[in-house]
Amino acid sequence: MLDLSNVSFSYNGDPAIDNLCLSVESGEFIGLIGANGSGKSTILKLAAGTLRPGAGEITLWGKAIHHYRDRDRAKLVSYLPQMLDVHVPFRVNELVRMGLYPYDIPPDLTPDEAVATVGLADKGDSLIGELSGGERRRAFLAMTLLQGAGILLLDEPLANLDIRFQIELMRLLKDLRHQKHISIVMALHDINLAFQFDKVYVVKEGRIITEGRPLETITRDLLREAFDVDVMIYHHENGTVSFGFERMEDKNGLR
Repeated sequence: MLDLSNVSFSYNGDPAIDNLCLSVESGEFIGLIGANGSGKSTILKLAAGTLRPGAGEITLWGKAIHHYRDRDRAKLVSYLPQMLDVHVPFRVNELVRMGLYPYDIPPDLTPDEAVATVGLADKGDSLIGELSGGERRRAFLAMTLLQGAGILLLDEPLANLDIRFQIELMRLLKDLRHQKHISIVMALHDINLAFQFDKVYVVKEGRIITEGRPLETITRDLLREAFDVDVMIYHHENGTVSFGFERMEDKNGLR
């Protein structure tokens, strides 16, 4: 569906992405993980077609992504950025309906259903500027869902959400993946959530340093390389994973 092949990109001559390869197949749930500043947001912008690579090729359904008209590309791939415009002079319902802009014939999901799906049914008439940070993010997510694209590119969509809505959003995305065969690529830096994905790409300094199934890919050595932290990883019999810090000793004893 989406393929980034040997892609490189620079900001004003400063290399940001280096010879990167990434592919998205139908129905995949992919986590893009790495420390802040590793290049995750730039990768998503390239994949969405909002940035053009300096080298390499990006194809969407076998066609160069920049050969699509904006409206046609928006029907196939939708992108939710990390930084949202909180000053837009719209109410929630008005913002969400903007997700219909690529269509002459609306998709199956209605604006009211999209708003209800993200838990904002009682906020439909509220101004975006009056919402909390988490509510604003959910409003923009509803607009993205209404767009109805087969690929969702989400940049830190759990930011500013309390634990309840983090859980509900992850459940919603998994349901969409199964019911509509939507492919989802989500950037995040919270390693605790990485095990929720089918596949992870680990990014450091604009490069993919490893990829694969989380349980096989995420190791103590990897976390040390990608995040510069040293933690223990515990795999439990029920299939869950937890992290812990190892005690460190010096000449004076435990510290």
